[in-house]
Amino acid sequence: MAYKGIFKPQNPSKYMGNPTQIVYRSMWERRFMKYCDNSANVIRWASEEVVIPYYNPLDKKLHRYFVDFLVEIRTPEGVKTWLVEIKPKKQCREPEKKKRVTRGYITEVQTWITNKAKWEAAKRVSDERGWQFKILTEDDLFKKAS
Repeated sequence: MAYKGIFKPQNPSKYMGNPTQIVYRSMWERRFMKYCDNSANVIRWASEEVVIPYYNPLDKKLHRYFVDFLVEIRTPEGVKTWLVEIKPKKQCREPEKKKRVTRGYITEVQTWITNKAKWEAAKRVSDERGWQFKILTEDDLFKKAS
């Protein structure tokens, strides 16, 4: 997931923000942007336009979390607003304890703690605004049609 680029929407009027400066930071994000741009059920969407303050317990400081996506979706119950984060499944759960504490394991634990703090803040903001918060992984982005 190391690819980065500028996304050029086919439907720029659906984008909340400057449609000439939509940056994707992975091919997974680009895939979701294409979905948002082309789906008839997506009314409007934005990428990294919502900023949520969160407290990081690792450095005990306040930081800013730029949520990957804000999406307004037409559903049978009406319009729903979602905050969406794109992450590998591996980063969405606490790392398994290892017999040896390696640098890699420490990085995994730090990533987990930071992500958890960000997601708790995003969930709190979503709840306050009547929105939903969802983390999409490769399982969601690459579902096989059955």
